[in-house]
Amino acid sequence: MTDRKPAGMPFESFIDQQIREAQERGEFDDLPGAGKPLPGAGRPHDDNWWLKNKMAEEGLTMPLPPALALRKESDEVLELALNAGSEGEVRQLIEGMNEKINAAIRRGVSGPPVDLFPFDVERVIERWRAARG
Repeated sequence: MTDRKPAGMPFESFIDQQIREAQERGEFDDLPGAGKPLPGAGRPHDDNWWLKNKMAEEGLTMPLPPALALRKESDEVLELALNAGSEGEVRQLIEGMNEKINAAIRRGVSGPPVDLFPFDVERVIERWRAARG
């Protein structure tokens, strides 16, 4: 016996039959996303695409290593200081950040080396004043 189908006779697998019958019943009509491009089409392949999508859906973030978190915080504090309402607030923000930077330099933190230096408080205040005109 042979497993080959006779020439000219169509062969439909069980799965093909199930799909065809579902289409005929209209079960694939109005599916969400039907006719739209696949998400991520055209982007480079990323093995962790599903993890990144899940984290975005859940509103989760990956914590930064302490050294990078400190750098990010220092950038944010400088921005806050330059937009502060008073010179005293600028001084308080920058001096507080300087304490954190000095502590990280003294004791070290995990991750990349801390290559930050404390802010020059007076220079930041000069920038704050200049921005005020």
